[in-house]
Amino acid sequence: MPMNSSVSLSSLSSQPRTLSVSSKAAASQIGVSSDDILRGQKTVEINHNGSTYKLQATRLGKLILTK
Repeated sequence: MPMNSSVSLSSLSSQPRTLSVSSKAAASQIGVSSDDILRGQKTVEINHNGSTYKLQATRLGKLILTK
């Protein structure tokens, strides 16, 4: 029976969202759609190891991650 782990994603203007993945998927590289992370926003904040990063979508469809 697979165990589940969670990845927390939050948006600047909406409630945090949690995605569940199986432990087998967590052990390998997992993919998350930028649409799932941004959820209609242009910018989201990502908290990682005590630091806050900003992920932005550009007009040309590129992503920029800054600290």
